[in-house]
Amino acid sequence: MMNIEIVSGSPRSASITVRIAHYLQQYLQQHYGSHNIGLIDVREWKLGQLDHVFNTVENTPEAFKPLAKRMLQANAFIIVTPEYNGSYSSEIKNLFDHFPKQSRKAFGLCTASVGALGGARCTQTLLLFVPALFGIASPSLLIVPGVDKKFNEQSELIDPAFEKQIHVFATEFMWLAATLTNNPNI
Repeated sequence: MMNIEIVSGSPRSASITVRIAHYLQQYLQQHYGSHNIGLIDVREWKLGQLDHVFNTVENTPEAFKPLAKRMLQANAFIIVTPEYNGSYSSEIKNLFDHFPKQSRKAFGLCTASVGALGGARCTQTLLLFVPALFGIASPSLLIVPGVDKKFNEQSELIDPAFEKQIHVFATEFMWLAATLTNNPNI
């Protein structure tokens, strides 16, 4: 059994990309229910500026111990982020900077925007970020253009034609995560 954390990286209270994070969590639970699929929403954790790295749960401030436990026990991550000026949100970087390197862990990368490119430029900076964490990015990216036309406010997929991209993304990510953790039960 793997611990997979989906990180919703939008700091906005009216986030649209959080819809994708919730949908992916439900999708993975439905198709890969033998694994723990969590969701870390950066809006729920006010980490502030980096003061020190939380190497263990014990050396983490009390308010962040539940987060530290999840980050340190995760076998793989999916980052879901809007595009901000051609890059991912600063809250994503701040979150991962507060913890040790994520050596040899799988990362699924999902970008989104209401525009036609779906955050495609952002994927390039994420593809540089993941190796800096010593992680391994799944080659199948989930780029979501017109996100507001694909997922409703209840995090339901309203564009059935987009389901194939989600299936390919999830299948490739889960294969990589299982391979890296030597977990044949995907």
